[in-house]
Amino acid sequence: MNFPKNKINTQNIAQPPFTLYFCKSKKLLEMKKYLVLGILFLLPITAYVFFASGKNNFATLPLLTPSVTELQNFETLNGKPVRLENHITVLGFFGSDLEAHRAYAYNLAHKIYSKNHKFNEFQFVILLPKGTEEQARNIEEKLKQIAPTDAWVFAFGTEEDIKEVFQSLKSDIALDSNISTPYVFIIDKERTLRGRDDDEDEGVMYGFDSSNIAEINNKMSDDVKVLLAEYRRALKKYNTDREK
Repeated sequence: MNFPKNKINTQNIAQPPFTLYFCKSKKLLEMKKYLVLGILFLLPITAYVFFASGKNNFATLPLLTPSVTELQNFETLNGKPVRLENHITVLGFFGSDLEAHRAYAYNLAHKIYSKNHKFNEFQFVILLPKGTEEQARNIEEKLKQIAPTDAWVFAFGTEEDIKEVFQSLKSDIALDSNISTPYVFIIDKERTLRGRDDDEDEGVMYGFDSSNIAEINNKMSDDVKVLLAEYRRALKKYNTDREK
């Protein structure tokens, strides 16, 4: 007599409680492992961002030379006066051969000016000897393709006036025979030269080499951010005190 063979459906057999617990524990351990790895990966990045942000938000840019000479005898392309007082200024000396400094102007426009020109009282001032107005107009047209030039000023004066302003910086940098240098300088609203007094490469750093993209993009960009943040904090404190 033949009996029908019954196939056992293993899917319907209840799993022992221990097996279920083991599977869940294994998945839980895997989740914990990935969680720990994620924390170990993200924690250093978060800490770096926090402290880097803190450096820019709470640091102040060292004061190097007070009482930089005011631009009393200089005029813009439109014949208007220009002043350092009450402005945050990037000051340059591009001399009688402005075309030789064209690339430096573009470097500064791309890396510094275009990012900060909307900040109130921020300006670029490039001092030039009289007679270079046409060169300045040509470069200004090119700069307008990068950013509006309402805060970029070419100012014209005598060679003696240019030298007087430069010498008042009391830096370790010299002008060449064309009354020019690729270095630019950060001047605060009180006409004080700002810079670095403990730079890892230079020690005291009075100015920034606009022919050096890395220096402009890293050191100068950071220092401009620090100074702007400094004035933002001062303005915020002033407004808070007024509301009390």
